Amino acid sequence: MMTNLFSVFDPTSSLMNIPLNWLSTFLGVMFLPMMYWIMPSRWSLLWNLITSTLHKEFKILLGSSHTGSTLMFVSLFTFIVFNNFLGLLPYVFTSTSHLIMTLALALPLWLAFMMFGWINHTQHMFAHLVPQGTPDALMPFMVLIETISNVIRPGTLAVRLAANMIAGHLLLTLLGNTGPSLSTTLVFLLIMTQILLLILEAAVAVIQSYVFAVLSTLYASEVV
Repeated sequence: MMTNLFSVFDPTSSLMNIPLNWLSTFLGVMFLPMMYWIMPSRWSLLWNLITSTLHKEFKILLGSSHTGSTLMFVSLFTFIVFNNFLGLLPYVFTSTSHLIMTLALALPLWLAFMMFGWINHTQHMFAHLVPQGTPDALMPFMVLIETISNVIRPGTLAVRLAANMIAGHLLLTLLGNTGPSLSTTLVFLLIMTQILLLILEAAVAVIQSYVFAVLSTLYASEVV
């Protein structure tokens, strides 16, 4: 029985006391190897077009001297978008709606960027703390503001992704729970509304994956 509204996000499935919900995070891997042994289809050609477009865009953000690094961010986008889409299917656990998952993606990336930047480009990192043309009197405040904005970056990345996934799923759950008490006409309207919301959620799944990957790329471009 659901104790509160957020209980729909609780991992509850288990087999012999082994939690199986988080295994849904790796379901996306099952869809990837097909392109290596099945003849190219429209879907695989479309996915190749998407990844090559992302590769070119990330290469522009990172610069021509770090072209290989774009593969990491394309893989990050792929991982998140598969989990977001699979979470829209019935009875599939949405791992990206949990902060423990989104923080596990954002925090190591941010820590790696910071360690690389401060160890290899210390002067460049100090220069980032004070924007060009800042008056001398405002420099201490600008350093404080820039430091705080830098520290909260992994938190904003993680919360943005989790909150967007939670919001759509909660709205779908709330509307779905009102179905049994409605008349036939209202149920038809409810189904149409649910379908429209599902389309919106599919768009949000792609957009949030793209935003997460692009912001991670931008944070990386600041330290190289």
